[in-house]
Amino acid sequence: MSHTPEFIQVRTEGRVGIVTIHRPKQLNALNDQLIDELVATLQAFDADDNIGCTIVTGNEKAFAAGADIGAMASYTFADVYKTEYITRNWDAIRGIRKPIIAAVSGFALGGGCELAMLCDFIIAADNAKFGQPEIKLGIIPGAGGTQRLPRAVGKAKAMDMVLTGRMMNAEEAERAGLVSRVVPLDKLMDEALGAALTICNYSLPSVMAAKETVNRAFEGGLSDGVMFERRLFHALFATADQKEGMAAFVEKRAPNFQHL
Repeated sequence: MSHTPEFIQVRTEGRVGIVTIHRPKQLNALNDQLIDELVATLQAFDADDNIGCTIVTGNEKAFAAGADIGAMASYTFADVYKTEYITRNWDAIRGIRKPIIAAVSGFALGGGCELAMLCDFIIAADNAKFGQPEIKLGIIPGAGGTQRLPRAVGKAKAMDMVLTGRMMNAEEAERAGLVSRVVPLDKLMDEALGAALTICNYSLPSVMAAKETVNRAFEGGLSDGVMFERRLFHALFATADQKEGMAAFVEKRAPNFQHL
């Protein structure tokens, strides 16, 4: 990025990029500029050979407590349609090829829940609360909430959350399949960083192929998905890391992947 972002903080730890949403007075409410900054950072990490995985997180009180309603309240249909509101920048996150882990504590509501679901998996602190309360504002989720939530937790729970606006705590979210793990709040970043570092130690072409293939399962049918998986499985035999990984297994040593 050509300038210092205003609403996110960015750092790296080894091969892990870490993005912290930083609008504490607004409980990390998401506005257009923040998403622009987030997308630019994720794209920069995606293009950086020294980065293998990214963590997106917030603070103890909120991952992101929704969209910036104050900014949205005066918008008209023409405003949001002509400017491709949400489409213009949010959808770019789907194009990130390296894994993104959401480390969620506190509120992940509305756009915050949708942003977490745009990441590849969610690790939640035990104080996390998820919800799509847009119905209370006279609208519906607009950044994928009505589409990704049913795929994660099933129709019944998704309908319940979207139609009543109720929140789901971390324990229920794990049971329902929305989050992959729940850990104590003070262990959240350790857990997320441990997962990210593990991913970074594997062959990057394999990691990217694995992400792409699982996403194909999430969005498509079984027979096409299996064929897509088979072709990428075959293709990975052309990589140097496949030769190294299998040689290391046979020789009973740790592999030294070069991400090639």
